[in-house]
Amino acid sequence: MSRVDLIPADQAPLLARPWYRDDGSASPITRALAQVPELLDVTMPFIGEALGPGSLGLRVKEVVILRVSAMCGCRYCIATHTVAAWDAGLTEAETTALRGEAEGLDEREAALVAWCDAISRSGEPVGDDVAARLGAHFADHEIVELTLTAGATLMLNRFCTALALTPSQTTVERLAAAGIAP
Repeated sequence: MSRVDLIPADQAPLLARPWYRDDGSASPITRALAQVPELLDVTMPFIGEALGPGSLGLRVKEVVILRVSAMCGCRYCIATHTVAAWDAGLTEAETTALRGEAEGLDEREAALVAWCDAISRSGEPVGDDVAARLGAHFADHEIVELTLTAGATLMLNRFCTALALTPSQTTVERLAAAGIAP
């Protein structure tokens, strides 16, 4: 159960209502942020841009989001982005690998995972060897985008974990159908 009330659409402040879907549904993140609706107008567009496909494509973004979330142990983000990664074309085996030892990836995605792991370690700089390995597969503008995606994910990991947000029922059902407990 969440540590804060998740505001339903019919109780949402006027400034928060545009962030709810026509059927009144909204993500737990949106429903928590509705507590302070003026934050929705800056947070949700930032999240959309930072975590959306951008120049890298959704598959690469979901690799970053799922791996960083796994490294940080954010149950909400791991569950939500396992399903999102499937929708972006990753297989169940690939998402299982990203949530664990990350074995069986091609060199490009292995370099990306090493970058994510280095970013996720608290207080440690990213090593030159990890940066060079990533640079062999990604251009500078892509590295900037990947790094911002990882940073935004870290922020959301802390937010969701601190507030004990739980995944949507739809996410739980999709995971259960695959034999995965959220």
